[in-house]
Amino acid sequence: MTAGRALEAERDAILAALTPVVDGIAATFGPLCEVVLHDYRTPERSVTAVAGSVTGRSVGGAMSEIGMRVLARGDEAADELNYLTRTGGGTLVKSSTMVLRDSTGAVFGALCVNVDVTAVGRVHSLLGALAGLGGDPAELPTTTFGDDIDSVVDALVDAHRLRQRGSWAELGREERVELFRGLDARGVFAVRRAVEQVAARLGISRASAYNYLALARAATGTTSPGGDA
Repeated sequence: MTAGRALEAERDAILAALTPVVDGIAATFGPLCEVVLHDYRTPERSVTAVAGSVTGRSVGGAMSEIGMRVLARGDEAADELNYLTRTGGGTLVKSSTMVLRDSTGAVFGALCVNVDVTAVGRVHSLLGALAGLGGDPAELPTTTFGDDIDSVVDALVDAHRLRQRGSWAELGREERVELFRGLDARGVFAVRRAVEQVAARLGISRASAYNYLALARAATGTTSPGGDA
């Protein structure tokens, strides 16, 4: 067996060993907990096991933008623990993302735990109002979770366009490069055919999209990830 095949077999074995752990964690914490096991070698269908239904994921579904961010960081990615986000439907979620590495230290997947803490957030707001503190908790980012990778990419593009406060035609050259730099930093272009999808979303040609991506990477000294080939 070649070294490459041995590593792939090792990664498969790690995922297989963790599959029953997914059910065990979800059963321990009950119906408000969801556990998702990801294989980042296939970003468009990275979910290999899931228990619980906080974000509505299913086996064979795509990674979220959180997974894209891990991909963008490559082997420098670190665990992200106890962070808060909101789903598109407004559910307040407390999450932890723990990266999986093979024996060489390469990141190839993640084990994610999501807990629905919406009720806790409401109690927090109520107690704050009763104590005269007023106001809502700090605005939390909205994360797109879905089995379709295209919807995740589209949501990221739209979010960046909103921050730029203008249509593509209204953006200057630096703003356009910055948009592509931001998307690249979020791991969007690690997904296969993402350049074409972003181009269609922005209403520009595929060649223009590749050009702006090249300019963005030249400014940061990065190179093309394998997933976009």
